[in-house]
Order: sequence, then C-alpha cells, then structure tokens
Amino acid sequence: MSYPPHRAALAALTVAALLSACDRSPAPPAGGPPGGAMPPLAVTVLNAEPRKVPVVIETVGTLEGLREVEVRARVAGTLQQQLYREGEPVAAGAALFRIERAPFEIAVDAARAAVAQAEARAEQARRETARLAGLVADRAISQREADDAASTAKTAEAALLAARAQLRDAQLNQGYTEVAAPIAGVAQRAQRSVGSLVSPAADGGLLTTVVQVDPIRVRFALSEAELAQVRQGKGRTVRLLGADGQPVPQVGRLDFAGSVVDPRLGTVPMRAEIANPGGQWLPGQFVRAQIVTGEQDAFLVPQAAVQSGDQGRFVWVMADGKAAPKPVVAGPWQGQDWVIRSGLAAGDKVIVDNLIKLRPGAPVQVAPPAGAPPGAPAATASAPAAAASK
Repeated sequence: MSYPPHRAALAALTVAALLSACDRSPAPPAGGPPGGAMPPLAVTVLNAEPRKVPVVIETVGTLEGLREVEVRARVAGTLQQQLYREGEPVAAGAALFRIERAPFEIAVDAARAAVAQAEARAEQARRETARLAGLVADRAISQREADDAASTAKTAEAALLAARAQLRDAQLNQGYTEVAAPIAGVAQRAQRSVGSLVSPAADGGLLTTVVQVDPIRVRFALSEAELAQVRQGKGRTVRLLGADGQPVPQVGRLDFAGSVVDPRLGTVPMRAEIANPGGQWLPGQFVRAQIVTGEQDAFLVPQAAVQSGDQGRFVWVMADGKAAPKPVVAGPWQGQDWVIRSGLAAGDKVIVDNLIKLRPGAPVQVAPPAGAPPGAPAATASAPAAAASK
C-alpha cells in the first residue's frame, strides 16, 4: 500500500519530534549544589555550655511508715464494739475497740472489798499493839506477847499493801477493755470482728495496726562505690520522683546508713525521712529516689538529643558544616535534659532535631528561626532556649 507524498512527509516529521522529546533530560535546579549533591540538612543546634548541676545517685526504694504499731488486746474477753473507721486517721489515745467490761468491773469490786477487809485487820492490829504496849510497861503481860502483837500488826499492814496492789491490777485490766490508739496515724483494717473472743495470746490478740505516714521513710540500698560517693559528698538530701519522673517538692535527708555490706548483693542498706503531707505516698509503695550528694560541672542536653549505639551513648554535633557523632558519658536526667558528665567541650554545637536523617559527614546547616522570612540568617539556640522549645 502506498501513501501520497505529502502524508509520508508529515509522518516522518512526527517520528522525529517524538525521538527528540525522549532524548531530553530535566535541567538541574538553579542554585543547587554542583554535580547533583544533596543539599545541606537544616537543623537546630545547641551551644554546649558547662554549668553547675547536682551530683545525683538514682535508686529504687520502698516506703514505710515512720512508726508502724500493732494494736493488741491486753485482756481476754468478747469484742463488743469497733469505734473507728478503717483506713482513716486517728489521734493518739483515741478509742479503737471496746471489750466486754462486766467481768472486770466485778473483779474491781471484789478487789475493793479485799482492801476494806485488809484495812480493818490492820486497824485492829494497830489498836491491839498500842493496848499491849501499856500493859508491858506495867508488867501486866510478858514482852513476848507484846512482840507477837507488833508482828501481827506488821503482817496486817503487808496484807493491806497486797490488797491495794490487787485492786490496782483489777483497775488496769478494766481500763484495758477500751483499746486506744498508741500513736497518731492511719488505722488499718480490723483483724478481728465484733463478737470474737480475743486474748493477749500472740495468735488472737492482734486487732489492727496504726501507721504514721507523715513524715514517711524510704528504704533503699547502695553499692559500695555509691556509698563512698555519698560519704565524700557535701550533701545528703533525698528526693522522690513522681509518676512523671520529676522530683516532688518535699526534700528529705538520710537518717540511717548501714555499716555492714550484704555479702549476697554487695549493697549497704540506707534510709531517709521525707515529709508526706496529705498522705500522697503509701507504706509499701515502690518509688524512685534520688540522693543529691553535691554539685559538679557538666553539660545539659535535651533528652532526645542523646542516642545509644554499639559503643554507648553519643550526640550529633555540627563541625565544619557536617554532622559528626560524638561519644559522651551521660549521668541522670534533670527535668527535660540529660546531664552529660564528659565527652563535650564548651562551644560544641549539639544537634537537637532531625536526628533520624543524620549520617556521619552529612552536610548540615543551622535552620533559621521559626517565622523568619526566607533568606534570613540562621540562629543558634542557647541551652535555656532549647530546653524551652521542647
């Protein structure tokens, strides 16, 4: 099949135009790096500046009440009343339980009667002694009879003293029928129900426990190296960390340091006392605690800027327009920052964002401040500013 000459020429021009379009390549963007290299990554940097930061040892401890007192029955009897609400504060001396009083009231009355009898016998013996003393002077009786009367009077006096002691004992037992709180604190769950027979025996005398929770104590253990650091430091304050990881306002102090190392764990027991207003901390609770032993020169770096690798922790720094990892020795957290004890030098530019995109030797540049117009000069953040921007 043949085409007219003008149609063949039109087809040839169309094919040539298509081949020319396929051979075109996009032009490099104006102002880009030569050779098609990656443009510098815009990052925010923090000028490392040394400052005084507290020397902190962080550990895990267990809380306990300042005093935890068992409330026990001191006499045997039937438990008639429970006079407190479980889990609520009670004052020292407040009545918690009442034991049946009738048997002890009877015992008191019987002891009073015995005292009255002893007093009557003693009075009679004293009169008899005085009467016989006059007869001895007149030689109406022998000296032996007078001596016997004097001995009888002394025996009656001793019996009177014994009767009075028994009355006092009966009165004490009667007083023990009302079980009072020995200290101020929070009364725990009742161990015996109303109607139960209680006694001073070890297995049947425990009624409840009263715990003093303000102030409260925290028990923990430190290694030998940490204990040496505490002893060498100038401070011994203790802080508890809340659920958000931040220290609570109340500050306590160490009040006990063990003198024997546990051979199984290699640790030394320690204890501190801390105010607990409102009872926000509870005995038996596990908490994180910080022991502040002094101050040291260190750097503060946002927590997100500190990363971990095969060789330990490191941060990214900007040097000569390129990103470079720098190993560091990190201490505990302080607020939103990480304490860097060594590895940084004053003036190091620590990169604090776009960290996932960084590679060793990657070109970087300081990003302009937020809201700045295009082409504005870049700004380097200071430590407080970087912390505030987090």
